[in-house]
Amino acid sequence: MQIVVAATGAYAFAHVVLGHPAPLLAATVTVSSLGLVRDARPRRVLETVIGMLIGILVAEVLLLVVGAGWWQLGLALAMTLVVARFLSDQASFAIAAGIQSIIVMVIPANAPMLRLVDGLIGGAAALIVTALIPRNPRRVELRDARAVFAAFDGAIGTIVQGLRRGDRMRTARGLEKARALHGVIEDWRTSLESGQAIVKIAPLLRRHRFELQRHRRVLDALDLASRNLRVVARRAAYLADDGQARPVAADILAEIGRGAARIGDGLDDIAVEPEARAALTAVAAHLDPEELLPGASFGDHNLIAAMRPLTVDLLTAAGTPPHDARASVPRI
Repeated sequence: MQIVVAATGAYAFAHVVLGHPAPLLAATVTVSSLGLVRDARPRRVLETVIGMLIGILVAEVLLLVVGAGWWQLGLALAMTLVVARFLSDQASFAIAAGIQSIIVMVIPANAPMLRLVDGLIGGAAALIVTALIPRNPRRVELRDARAVFAAFDGAIGTIVQGLRRGDRMRTARGLEKARALHGVIEDWRTSLESGQAIVKIAPLLRRHRFELQRHRRVLDALDLASRNLRVVARRAAYLADDGQARPVAADILAEIGRGAARIGDGLDDIAVEPEARAALTAVAAHLDPEELLPGASFGDHNLIAAMRPLTVDLLTAAGTPPHDARASVPRI
Protein backbone atom coordinates (compact mmCIF):
# COMPACT_ATOMS: atom_id res chain seq x y z
CA MET A 1 0.00 0.00 0.00
CA GLN A 2 2.82 2.39 0.88
CA ILE A 3 4.57 1.85 -2.44
CA VAL A 4 1.43 2.01 -4.59
CA VAL A 5 0.05 5.14 -2.94
CA ALA A 6 3.39 6.96 -2.90
CA ALA A 7 4.41 6.10 -6.47
CA THR A 8 0.98 6.86 -7.92
CA GLY A 9 0.67 10.11 -5.95
CA ALA A 10 4.15 11.30 -6.93
CA TYR A 11 3.56 10.53 -10.61
CA ALA A 12 0.14 12.19 -10.60
CA PHE A 13 1.44 15.33 -8.89
CA ALA A 14 4.35 15.71 -11.31
CA HIS A 15 2.26 14.93 -14.40
CA VAL A 16 -1.09 16.57 -13.63
CA VAL A 17 -0.17 19.43 -11.32
CA LEU A 18 3.27 20.40 -12.66
CA GLY A 19 2.65 19.28 -16.23
CA HIS A 20 5.74 17.10 -16.64
CA PRO A 21 5.17 14.93 -19.73
CA ALA A 22 6.69 11.67 -18.42
CA PRO A 23 7.77 11.90 -14.75
CA LEU A 24 9.34 8.46 -14.64
CA LEU A 25 11.74 9.27 -11.81
CA ALA A 26 8.93 10.52 -9.58
CA ALA A 27 7.68 6.94 -9.46
CA THR A 28 10.99 5.03 -9.56
CA VAL A 29 12.58 7.05 -6.76
CA THR A 30 9.54 6.38 -4.60
CA VAL A 31 9.52 2.63 -5.21
CA SER A 32 13.27 2.23 -4.75
CA SER A 33 13.44 4.28 -1.57
CA LEU A 34 10.59 2.45 0.17
CA GLY A 35 11.33 -1.07 -1.03
CA LEU A 36 10.16 -4.37 0.44
CA VAL A 37 12.83 -4.51 3.12
CA ARG A 38 13.02 -5.40 6.81
CA ASP A 39 14.49 -2.05 7.79
CA ALA A 40 11.82 0.57 7.08
CA ARG A 41 13.27 3.34 9.25
CA PRO A 42 12.64 6.88 7.95
CA ARG A 43 16.38 7.49 8.12
CA ARG A 44 17.04 4.58 5.75
CA VAL A 45 14.39 5.87 3.37
CA LEU A 46 15.92 9.36 3.49
CA GLU A 47 19.44 8.03 2.87
CA THR A 48 18.23 6.10 -0.17
CA VAL A 49 16.43 9.17 -1.51
CA ILE A 50 19.58 11.28 -1.10
CA GLY A 51 21.64 8.66 -2.93
CA MET A 52 19.28 8.63 -5.89
CA LEU A 53 19.09 12.41 -6.03
CA ILE A 54 22.89 12.57 -6.14
CA GLY A 55 22.87 10.20 -9.12
CA ILE A 56 20.27 12.31 -10.90
CA LEU A 57 22.12 15.56 -10.20
CA VAL A 58 25.50 14.28 -11.40
CA ALA A 59 23.99 12.91 -14.61
CA GLU A 60 21.98 16.08 -15.30
CA VAL A 61 25.08 18.26 -14.89
CA LEU A 62 27.11 16.04 -17.23
CA LEU A 63 24.32 16.09 -19.80
CA LEU A 64 24.54 19.87 -19.86
CA VAL A 65 28.35 19.84 -20.10
CA VAL A 66 29.24 16.90 -22.38
CA GLY A 67 25.91 15.75 -23.79
CA ALA A 68 24.61 12.19 -24.23
CA GLY A 69 26.37 9.13 -25.64
CA TRP A 70 27.96 5.82 -24.71
CA TRP A 71 31.16 7.28 -23.26
CA GLN A 72 29.19 10.00 -21.47
CA LEU A 73 27.14 7.23 -19.83
CA GLY A 74 30.32 5.57 -18.56
CA LEU A 75 31.69 8.88 -17.31
CA ALA A 76 28.44 9.72 -15.50
CA LEU A 77 28.25 6.30 -13.87
CA ALA A 78 31.88 6.42 -12.76
CA MET A 79 31.57 9.90 -11.29
CA THR A 80 28.30 9.01 -9.56
CA LEU A 81 29.79 5.92 -7.92
CA VAL A 82 32.87 7.83 -6.76
CA VAL A 83 30.80 10.63 -5.23
CA ALA A 84 28.36 8.20 -3.63
CA ARG A 85 31.12 6.06 -2.09
CA PHE A 86 32.78 9.18 -0.77
CA LEU A 87 29.55 10.26 0.95
CA SER A 88 28.49 6.87 2.32
CA ASP A 89 30.06 3.47 2.99
CA GLN A 90 26.73 1.75 2.28
CA ALA A 91 26.88 -0.20 -0.97
CA SER A 92 23.12 0.23 -1.51
CA PHE A 93 23.58 4.02 -1.43
CA ALA A 94 26.02 3.94 -4.35
CA ILE A 95 23.96 1.44 -6.35
CA ALA A 96 20.79 3.53 -5.96
CA ALA A 97 22.67 6.59 -7.17
CA GLY A 98 24.19 4.69 -10.09
CA ILE A 99 20.85 3.34 -11.34
CA GLN A 100 19.24 6.76 -11.38
CA SER A 101 22.27 8.19 -13.13
CA ILE A 102 21.92 5.60 -15.91
CA ILE A 103 18.20 6.38 -16.30
CA VAL A 104 18.94 10.09 -16.70
CA MET A 105 21.68 9.49 -19.29
CA VAL A 106 19.70 6.99 -21.35
CA ILE A 107 16.18 8.45 -21.38
CA PRO A 108 15.90 11.90 -22.98
CA ALA A 109 14.13 14.78 -21.20
CA ASN A 110 12.28 17.84 -22.50
CA ALA A 111 14.05 20.29 -20.20
CA PRO A 112 17.24 20.30 -18.08
CA MET A 113 16.91 19.45 -14.40
CA LEU A 114 13.29 18.36 -14.92
CA ARG A 115 14.10 14.87 -13.68
CA LEU A 116 15.77 16.25 -10.57
CA VAL A 117 12.44 17.86 -9.69
CA ASP A 118 10.70 14.52 -10.33
CA GLY A 119 13.20 12.83 -8.03
CA LEU A 120 12.54 15.37 -5.28
CA ILE A 121 8.80 14.77 -5.63
CA GLY A 122 9.30 11.01 -5.41
CA GLY A 123 11.51 11.32 -2.34
CA ALA A 124 9.03 13.63 -0.61
CA ALA A 125 6.20 11.20 -1.37
CA ALA A 126 8.17 8.29 0.12
CA LEU A 127 8.82 10.18 3.36
CA ILE A 128 5.22 11.39 3.64
CA VAL A 129 3.69 7.91 3.33
CA THR A 130 6.26 6.55 5.81
CA ALA A 131 4.66 8.82 8.39
CA LEU A 132 1.01 8.79 7.27
CA ILE A 133 0.67 5.17 6.07
CA PRO A 134 3.26 3.48 8.27
CA ARG A 135 4.02 -0.21 8.26
CA ASN A 136 2.91 -2.12 11.32
CA PRO A 137 6.01 -1.83 13.53
CA ARG A 138 5.06 -4.76 15.75
CA ARG A 139 4.26 -7.51 13.26
CA VAL A 140 7.78 -8.10 11.93
CA GLU A 141 9.35 -7.23 15.28
CA LEU A 142 7.24 -9.79 17.17
CA ARG A 143 7.98 -12.45 14.56
CA ASP A 144 11.71 -11.84 14.95
CA ALA A 145 11.38 -11.84 18.75
CA ARG A 146 9.60 -15.20 18.72
CA ALA A 147 12.34 -16.59 16.49
CA VAL A 148 14.93 -15.49 19.08
CA PHE A 149 13.11 -17.14 21.98
CA ALA A 150 12.51 -20.31 19.96
CA ALA A 151 16.25 -20.49 19.16
CA PHE A 152 17.14 -19.73 22.79
CA ASP A 153 14.83 -22.51 23.98
CA GLY A 154 16.29 -24.91 21.42
CA ALA A 155 19.85 -24.20 22.55
CA ILE A 156 19.03 -24.70 26.24
CA GLY A 157 17.06 -27.85 25.50
CA THR A 158 19.96 -29.41 23.60
CA ILE A 159 22.45 -28.57 26.37
CA VAL A 160 20.07 -30.03 28.97
CA GLN A 161 19.79 -33.27 27.01
CA GLY A 162 23.57 -33.49 26.75
CA LEU A 163 23.97 -33.00 30.51
CA ARG A 164 21.34 -35.63 31.34
CA ARG A 165 23.02 -38.20 29.10
CA GLY A 166 26.65 -37.19 29.55
CA ASP A 167 26.73 -36.79 25.76
CA ARG A 168 29.67 -34.77 24.46
CA MET A 169 28.26 -34.54 20.94
CA ARG A 170 24.91 -33.20 22.13
CA THR A 171 26.42 -30.57 24.40
CA ALA A 172 28.66 -29.50 21.51
CA ARG A 173 25.56 -29.19 19.36
CA GLY A 174 24.01 -27.03 22.08
CA LEU A 175 27.08 -24.79 21.94
CA GLU A 176 26.63 -24.41 18.17
CA LYS A 177 23.00 -23.41 18.68
CA ALA A 178 23.97 -20.91 21.37
CA ARG A 179 26.51 -19.33 19.03
CA ALA A 180 23.89 -19.10 16.27
CA LEU A 181 21.72 -16.91 18.49
CA HIS A 182 23.71 -13.85 17.45
CA GLY A 183 22.18 -13.79 13.96
CA VAL A 184 18.53 -13.97 15.04
CA ILE A 185 19.14 -11.43 17.80
CA GLU A 186 20.54 -8.97 15.24
CA ASP A 187 17.49 -9.54 13.03
CA TRP A 188 15.28 -8.69 15.99
CA ARG A 189 17.40 -5.63 16.78
CA THR A 190 17.02 -4.34 13.21
CA SER A 191 13.23 -4.75 13.11
CA LEU A 192 12.84 -3.32 16.62
CA GLU A 193 14.94 -0.24 15.87
CA SER A 194 13.00 0.22 12.64
CA GLY A 195 9.72 0.07 14.56
CA GLN A 196 10.92 2.55 17.16
CA ALA A 197 11.97 4.99 14.44
CA ILE A 198 8.59 4.68 12.70
CA VAL A 199 6.49 5.33 15.82
CA LYS A 200 8.40 8.57 16.44
CA ILE A 201 7.00 10.14 13.27
CA ALA A 202 3.75 8.21 12.71
CA PRO A 203 0.87 9.74 14.72
CA LEU A 204 -1.28 6.62 14.32
CA LEU A 205 1.33 4.40 15.97
CA ARG A 206 2.29 6.44 19.02
CA ARG A 207 0.39 3.99 21.22
CA HIS A 208 3.01 1.32 20.47
CA ARG A 209 5.91 3.38 21.82
CA PHE A 210 5.83 1.99 25.37
CA GLU A 211 5.51 -1.59 24.14
CA LEU A 212 8.52 -1.24 21.84
CA GLN A 213 10.56 0.34 24.64
CA ARG A 214 9.73 -2.67 26.83
CA HIS A 215 10.78 -5.04 24.06
CA ARG A 216 14.05 -3.13 23.72
CA ARG A 217 14.75 -3.79 27.41
CA VAL A 218 14.05 -7.49 26.85
CA LEU A 219 16.27 -7.58 23.76
CA ASP A 220 19.27 -5.92 25.43
CA ALA A 221 19.09 -8.26 28.44
CA LEU A 222 18.56 -11.33 26.28
CA ASP A 223 21.58 -10.41 24.18
CA LEU A 224 23.70 -10.55 27.35
CA ALA A 225 21.96 -13.76 28.42
CA SER A 226 22.81 -15.41 25.09
CA ARG A 227 26.49 -14.65 25.65
CA ASN A 228 26.34 -16.19 29.11
CA LEU A 229 24.52 -19.19 27.66
CA ARG A 230 27.51 -19.74 25.39
CA VAL A 231 29.73 -19.83 28.49
CA VAL A 232 27.42 -22.43 30.07
CA ALA A 233 27.45 -24.46 26.85
CA ARG A 234 31.26 -24.41 26.62
CA ARG A 235 31.64 -25.62 30.20
CA ALA A 236 28.99 -28.29 29.70
CA ALA A 237 30.74 -29.53 26.54
CA TYR A 238 34.08 -29.66 28.37
CA LEU A 239 32.66 -31.60 31.33
CA ALA A 240 30.78 -34.03 29.08
CA ASP A 241 34.10 -35.46 27.90
CA ASP A 242 33.98 -37.86 30.88
CA GLY A 243 30.62 -39.28 29.74
CA GLN A 244 29.01 -38.77 33.17
CA ALA A 245 25.38 -37.67 33.47
CA ARG A 246 24.79 -34.46 35.42
CA PRO A 247 21.09 -34.48 36.32
CA VAL A 248 21.29 -31.68 38.90
CA ALA A 249 22.87 -29.20 36.50
CA ALA A 250 20.45 -30.35 33.78
CA ASP A 251 17.43 -29.76 36.03
CA ILE A 252 18.63 -26.28 37.03
CA LEU A 253 19.28 -25.27 33.42
CA ALA A 254 15.89 -26.66 32.38
CA GLU A 255 14.20 -24.49 35.03
CA ILE A 256 16.10 -21.46 33.73
CA GLY A 257 14.89 -22.32 30.23
CA ARG A 258 11.28 -22.46 31.38
CA GLY A 259 11.66 -19.03 32.93
CA ALA A 260 13.11 -17.69 29.66
CA ALA A 261 10.17 -19.15 27.74
CA ARG A 262 7.75 -17.27 30.01
CA ILE A 263 9.58 -14.04 29.17
CA GLY A 264 8.89 -14.80 25.52
CA ASP A 265 5.22 -15.37 26.32
CA GLY A 266 5.18 -11.97 28.00
CA LEU A 267 6.06 -10.13 24.79
CA ASP A 268 2.37 -10.17 23.84
CA ASP A 269 1.00 -9.87 27.37
CA ILE A 270 2.89 -7.91 30.01
CA ALA A 271 0.79 -9.65 32.69
CA VAL A 272 2.92 -12.78 32.16
CA GLU A 273 6.13 -11.04 33.22
CA PRO A 274 5.52 -11.49 36.99
CA GLU A 275 5.28 -15.26 36.43
CA ALA A 276 8.61 -15.24 34.63
CA ARG A 277 10.20 -13.20 37.42
CA ALA A 278 8.83 -15.54 40.07
CA ALA A 279 10.09 -18.65 38.26
CA LEU A 280 13.57 -17.24 37.71
CA THR A 281 13.83 -15.82 41.24
CA ALA A 282 13.06 -19.27 42.63
CA VAL A 283 15.88 -20.77 40.58
CA ALA A 284 18.30 -17.96 41.41
CA ALA A 285 17.87 -18.49 45.16
CA HIS A 286 19.40 -21.99 44.88
CA LEU A 287 22.35 -21.16 42.64
CA ASP A 288 25.01 -21.93 45.24
CA PRO A 289 27.38 -24.52 43.73
CA GLU A 290 28.43 -25.93 47.11
CA GLU A 291 24.83 -26.27 48.26
CA LEU A 292 23.66 -27.97 45.07
CA LEU A 293 26.71 -30.19 44.56
CA PRO A 294 28.53 -30.68 47.88
CA GLY A 295 31.92 -32.23 47.36
CA ALA A 296 31.69 -32.07 43.56
CA SER A 297 34.60 -31.18 41.31
CA PHE A 298 35.73 -27.64 40.59
CA GLY A 299 34.46 -28.01 37.01
CA ASP A 300 30.96 -28.95 38.17
CA HIS A 301 30.90 -25.99 40.52
CA ASN A 302 32.02 -23.74 37.68
CA LEU A 303 29.14 -24.97 35.53
CA ILE A 304 26.61 -23.97 38.19
CA ALA A 305 28.44 -20.66 38.74
CA ALA A 306 28.14 -19.90 35.02
CA MET A 307 24.35 -20.15 35.31
CA ARG A 308 24.27 -17.30 37.83
CA PRO A 309 24.90 -14.38 35.41
CA LEU A 310 22.63 -16.11 32.88
CA THR A 311 19.78 -16.08 35.41
CA VAL A 312 20.50 -12.48 36.42
CA ASP A 313 20.30 -11.34 32.79
CA LEU A 314 17.01 -13.19 32.29
CA LEU A 315 15.60 -11.64 35.46
CA THR A 316 16.51 -8.23 34.03
CA ALA A 317 14.78 -9.17 30.78
CA ALA A 318 11.68 -10.04 32.83
CA GLY A 319 11.60 -6.55 34.33
CA THR A 320 13.56 -6.98 37.56
CA PRO A 321 15.79 -3.97 38.34
CA PRO A 322 19.46 -4.95 37.76
CA HIS A 323 20.41 -4.42 41.40
CA ASP A 324 17.56 -6.64 42.62
CA ALA A 325 18.39 -9.25 39.99
CA ARG A 326 22.00 -9.46 41.20
CA ALA A 327 20.83 -9.64 44.83
CA SER A 328 18.56 -12.60 44.04
CA VAL A 329 21.49 -15.04 43.76
CA PRO A 330 23.19 -16.13 47.00
CA ARG A 331 26.65 -14.79 47.75
CA ILE A 332 29.43 -17.34 47.35
